[in-house]
Amino acid sequence: ACNLRELRDIISSISTESIFHHTYQFFMKNHSMEFTNDFAQWIADYLEEKILAERLSNIDPYSFKDVNELREEILKIIDEHLQDFPQQRDVFPGNEFYFNETATIVFPLGIKAKNLAEFLIAIRYVDGESIYYHFYEARTRLDSPYDDFSNWFEHSLNKKELAENVRSIDPFMHNIEGIRENLIEIVERELRKDMEETL
Repeated sequence: ACNLRELRDIISSISTESIFHHTYQFFMKNHSMEFTNDFAQWIADYLEEKILAERLSNIDPYSFKDVNELREEILKIIDEHLQDFPQQRDVFPGNEFYFNETATIVFPLGIKAKNLAEFLIAIRYVDGESIYYHFYEARTRLDSPYDDFSNWFEHSLNKKELAENVRSIDPFMHNIEGIRENLIEIVERELRKDMEETL
């Protein structure tokens, strides 16, 4: 896409896999977290439409029941902007928006955790893609507002408070490494509490 109208028209018909890639999977890309999807990032960087970029960044993709609902919200916001500002300019050559798709391939890493101490060791060393899969993608994969980690803490370890602490991590305020650091801090705090209770 060379301009906002082209971007809008392609978004209206592109595959759901492409919309998913540019919104839900944005967090895998280690961008600065000023914006929360590729569309907003491109609109801010190359069209210099900061207000529109912020409006698109305020969309929580996990609040929609499917990708098509998310697509409709993106289109609605862009359409409102185009109605107010119908004159659009093209980006400079080389700065066009290129649409991509991603296929998720899942394979076991051979790393297991049966308790919090083992989880803490594992979370320090697993790759970022694994954290993305269990923290972000789980919310769409399981049709649940929660991540795999907090579900495991609550249902397998019977640690509801720990689960709630993990669920309080704002997924839009951190990149993958920020999520890892938050998980380590929360689990370390829980382990200290468990040790103090046994003394």
